[in-house]
Amino acid sequence: MIYQESLEFLKDLAENNNREWFAANKERYDKARENVIDFTAKVLEGVRKIEVGMDENLDAKKCVMRIYRDIRFSKNKAPYKNNFGVSLPTSGLKGGGVEYYLHIQPGNSFIGGGYWMPEAPHLKAIRQEIDYNAADLKKIIDDEEFIKLFGDFRKQEQLKSLPKGYEADNENLDLIKLKSFVGWHKLTDKELTQPGLEKTVIDMCSRIHPLNVFLKNALS
Repeated sequence: MIYQESLEFLKDLAENNNREWFAANKERYDKARENVIDFTAKVLEGVRKIEVGMDENLDAKKCVMRIYRDIRFSKNKAPYKNNFGVSLPTSGLKGGGVEYYLHIQPGNSFIGGGYWMPEAPHLKAIRQEIDYNAADLKKIIDDEEFIKLFGDFRKQEQLKSLPKGYEADNENLDLIKLKSFVGWHKLTDKELTQPGLEKTVIDMCSRIHPLNVFLKNALS
């Protein structure tokens, strides 16, 4: 589980997002990060049984993302994120592709998976897979349990215009126009701090697994 102290650290960081405060509270940060790493290790062990192709060199410490923000091109100059992000890539060691993702932020935590904002070549391949095999994707995302857990897959951000190479009368245009292909399930602060959280997270990953399989097949 995630300790209450870890959430309290993130709450305080959100209110004091500056280097002076962070330096004075570095010990709190280190403890919170270790808590997240330890929890991630338990989740990773369970997810490996679901996603058997995961890189054997992937470890929990590599999965927990940096808390330091890249502010070079951002108007928001706050130096730190106010969350812990955990990326579990389905292949390789680098997140950002087809993955499972845990977001830990007081009042705004969630577990999800899929492919968020694919790069152009991958987006093209996924759209082609949907065009050819939409029935396979629909079977996953239109399942009653999937909708209950992850919401309406089609409600994600879409292109306003037609993707190149597709016609307006394509029966699967609502899926082809998507910019991201993810499902996510909200976690309350109470759920985060309860024993057995890893079982909940692993179970959610198992429910999102068929979507990740579809996406990986599109890119293979």
